[in-house]
Amino acid sequence: MKILLAGGGTAGHINPALAIAGYIKEKDPDTEILFIGNRDGMEQTLVKKAGFEIKSIVISGFKRNFKPKSIVHNVKTVSRVFTSSAKAKKIIKEFAPDICIGTGGYVSGPVIRSAVKLGIPAIIHEQNAFPGVTTKMLSKKVNKVMLAVEDAKKHLDAGVDFVVTGNPIREEILKVDKDEARKALGLDERPVILSFGGSLGARCINEAVADLVVRSAKDQKFQHIHAYGQQGTWFPELVKEKGVIIEEYKNLDIRQYIDDMPLCLAACDLVISRAGAITLSEVQAKGKPAVLIPSPYVAENHQFHNAMALVNKNAASVIEEKDLNSEKLIEAVDNMVSDKDLLKEYSSNAQAMAITDASDRIYNIVKEIVK
Repeated sequence: MKILLAGGGTAGHINPALAIAGYIKEKDPDTEILFIGNRDGMEQTLVKKAGFEIKSIVISGFKRNFKPKSIVHNVKTVSRVFTSSAKAKKIIKEFAPDICIGTGGYVSGPVIRSAVKLGIPAIIHEQNAFPGVTTKMLSKKVNKVMLAVEDAKKHLDAGVDFVVTGNPIREEILKVDKDEARKALGLDERPVILSFGGSLGARCINEAVADLVVRSAKDQKFQHIHAYGQQGTWFPELVKEKGVIIEEYKNLDIRQYIDDMPLCLAACDLVISRAGAITLSEVQAKGKPAVLIPSPYVAENHQFHNAMALVNKNAASVIEEKDLNSEKLIEAVDNMVSDKDLLKEYSSNAQAMAITDASDRIYNIVKEIVK
């Protein structure tokens, strides 16, 4: 079997593609897998690091304003639509895949469109509760649309052939249990708060969390793991200005990145985070109550829709960024952690939403269509 995958731009599009590729390779070691990515995208690094071959096209999205720079950018984008499609078609013809899988991002558009025109079976995977532009454009052309959450179907046109598969979840996330994780991290029985704003960090989350960290240092009520991100290196100094030297408190684990997320997620009692699709799938898989702060800066405001899919099932609470401050965040955390019945309900509802066999579901769809 020969499989071509296209997805890029953000880790939220790339990691599902890598998870799908890895699972298929594990089930069928003889499968040939090729990725197509944007020439300057982060997929170039992530795909090669995972041991897969990647070919490149150049594609970009449209700017939604009429500033001179944006107009120049949009003219280039129009040109790239044609050149990227021609390049994608050439790569597809040379590789001759049995099926093409798109996982989103600008790069998926020309690749999946070209595959369909060439008569090659194609499927797309949508990670978010609100389908992206690429998914909507291609949904009626492909053999099947695989959705991460049921809520997404109401945003698709009638007649689209879809199936709910969930988002692929890393095996290491599923395997670690709470007691094992707490022991490995040196944590005691006090509630554990896990907060983060992505690899770059989110200023609003860092600013709101700072006062919670300071209070935890002073009253020792919580153990707190917080990642401030690449753009939040000022965070320890902010906490210091508020009277707390982080290194002096054993209940604080403050760092730039969380590179052991399976342990931290398993160990915590409550998550404070953005509402990226893969993050939420992992939160659901572990049955973790969450305070979600959706990013308003993403396409179609999809993080808000992701968050509301949980809120509507009474599996999380949400604070929109425009309403966020340290007082509201601390109040939300206290209300949840102090109410064991509420925590248990949120945990149970989150876990009930989880789909932990997404990779297997996707693999079976691939096999069925190729057959």
